[in-house]
Amino acid sequence: MAKYTGPKTRIARKFGEPIYGSDKYFDKRNYPPGFHGPSRRRKKLSEYGTQLKEKQKAKYTYGVLEKQFANLFHKAQRTKGITGEVLLQLLETRLDNVVYRLGIAHTRAAARQLVNHRHIVVNGKVLDIPSYLVQPGDIIGVREKSKSLEVVLNALASSARSKYSWLEWDHTEMSGKFLNIPERTEIPENIKEQLIVELYSK
Repeated sequence: MAKYTGPKTRIARKFGEPIYGSDKYFDKRNYPPGFHGPSRRRKKLSEYGTQLKEKQKAKYTYGVLEKQFANLFHKAQRTKGITGEVLLQLLETRLDNVVYRLGIAHTRAAARQLVNHRHIVVNGKVLDIPSYLVQPGDIIGVREKSKSLEVVLNALASSARSKYSWLEWDHTEMSGKFLNIPERTEIPENIKEQLIVELYSK
């Protein structure tokens, strides 16, 4: 899957839920995209189709390409624990996702751009790799000369960081601490990870 640059509402409608966050356009047209709209009769998905759709939803939600996603899945397989849960935990520890969860950016795409443009530091060092896997104890913050960026200030002003128990935010330093790997029950994404495991097990 190449990087998707089209309308995000269309993708959200494809999966039947606002996977990119609050979306007023999705609320108005929360049915599958297409010429016939809500009146179109759609075939029941096969088992494979259901599994593939779940994998695609996870990839779009976290903004991960096919090869990256496959690599994370194989890493999850080699890691002790339930493969599906470990996969979601690995996705949650990606630097771009942590920046998003901390409220430094409104969306994961915006968080990825901040990382790519070298506005984010990890343990005091500038890091421009969105796929970097954050470890418990790491301090993720905004680069000193980037703290006055309007996009960052606007995101921080409207974020709700307190809902994530595995993160701790220091408003004065504009940085957050990654306390621990979240449990599956703490991860809010509506993804049926077992379907993804079944797909890769074929």
